[in-house]
Amino acid sequence: MMNTSNGMISAPSSSSSPAANPQSPGIKTYFKTPEGKYKLHYEKTHSSGLLHYAHGKTVTQVTLAQLKERAAPSTPTGTSSGYSASSGFRSATARLLGTGNGNRALSFVGGNGGGKNVSASSRISGSFAASNSSTSMTNTNFDGKGTYLVFNVGDAVFICDLNSQDKDPVKSIHFSNSNPMCHAFNPDAKDGHDLLIGLNSGDVYTVSLRQQLQDVSKKLVGALHYNKDGSNKEGATDSTFPAIRDPTQFTVDKAKYSKSNPVARWHICQGSINSIAFSYDGSHLATVGRDGYLRIFDFSTQKLVCGGKSYYGALLCCSWSMDGKYILTGGEDDLVQVWSMEDRKVVAWGEGHNSWVSGVAFDSYWSSPNTDGSGEHVMYRFGSVGQDTQLLLWDLEMDEIVVPLRRPPGGSPTYSTGSQSAHWDNVIPMGTLQPAPCKRDVPKLSPVIAHRVHTEPLSGLMFTQESVVTACREGHIKIWTRPSVSETQSNSSEATSTIALLSTSFPKDNKASLSSKIVGSII
Repeated sequence: MMNTSNGMISAPSSSSSPAANPQSPGIKTYFKTPEGKYKLHYEKTHSSGLLHYAHGKTVTQVTLAQLKERAAPSTPTGTSSGYSASSGFRSATARLLGTGNGNRALSFVGGNGGGKNVSASSRISGSFAASNSSTSMTNTNFDGKGTYLVFNVGDAVFICDLNSQDKDPVKSIHFSNSNPMCHAFNPDAKDGHDLLIGLNSGDVYTVSLRQQLQDVSKKLVGALHYNKDGSNKEGATDSTFPAIRDPTQFTVDKAKYSKSNPVARWHICQGSINSIAFSYDGSHLATVGRDGYLRIFDFSTQKLVCGGKSYYGALLCCSWSMDGKYILTGGEDDLVQVWSMEDRKVVAWGEGHNSWVSGVAFDSYWSSPNTDGSGEHVMYRFGSVGQDTQLLLWDLEMDEIVVPLRRPPGGSPTYSTGSQSAHWDNVIPMGTLQPAPCKRDVPKLSPVIAHRVHTEPLSGLMFTQESVVTACREGHIKIWTRPSVSETQSNSSEATSTIALLSTSFPKDNKASLSSKIVGSII
């Protein structure tokens, strides 16, 4: 059973609710790509009877949490020993996007101050209750390892076993008067508090995911609470940050107290920050917001590097490539933009969604079926999901895409493979926010596939080594397995043989387009 008034945690039964994820006609359980067929493997959802009335006020976000095989401490430490400022933690906190206003959305990056134990008297709006190790019960079926999906729906956070066929979550954490908006997982947290949960009140809680899964009691165990104001003592009302002098300017303020958390406040812009993402090496931070701008910062110097405007409306999501060379953005203009860190500008844009783009991600586990292994030509695979309920997959190869050349005044644009256009001619100064470029000056991408994967608008997309994970706003998650190695090799051989047979009939310059047409025809 579940009690939403005192932060109770319940372990739902293994049976799935028939109404939780009804079968919908017209949605296939697979989709085809050049490398093979992706098949629906598992579905995860919540029990519809556990939802609070505020369900419709939040958007589901998904975090992948992999617990390593190691012995878990009996109880997390009472005070925070400080999070590591490594790129691993910064990458994890990138998921703490904070949907409040811009002056507090980034307040939890790289925290290193003291924390506070959550007790019945110190919990926020009665949302949590803490139990100590003397009263907690141990789950003997939990072996201390595994891969889990953490997702929020309404006033609750749910935890599912990724590799289990069971649709229902193994844990549910409920809040009162505050809704979870975002979360992050840091597998290398030195103090054992590896799961962070951000609330729409601006507060952040950290807990040990392993300990929550080990404990079968109805109370959250060993949570630490970080106040949104950075107060360094219980009940303090004075903010640790000075008042914002100019809301239109980017400013960074450090906390007044050495043991405060957050340790700094980044005021990015007026309006909300919709998403943030750290590069994999932790050197740069990308933000997108209500004002429609992508902003990229050097994290060590805390200075703006570059950025630019959407074609229309707000930007809702962003993501880095593994090598840090490219950034994806998506938003209310229904487009996906590809930014280059080297050029500090948009180098491609993709059209294919029929509504707002709500999630983008690079597939760092994918490799081109036709690669020669030399590493000279790198092709990127990335995906996007939108409120049109579609998943789109895209391929990006900068040496092969058609780039517009400079247009003479009054003339029509000409095109060339891999050439540079007027859009690239001028070096963009550091710290410049650019207007949206003319679409005729930027190469256009077409999706490899477009597949309707849910009945409700989509809100999240993740890639794992074995699968693709999609999530909709209503809290339903689908796991799609990748094609088998044999299927991928078979498709690659077929495409290569066909290209070799027909390429003698075409000019050399047309082989790239010929390859894409043939690969597309065999799916």
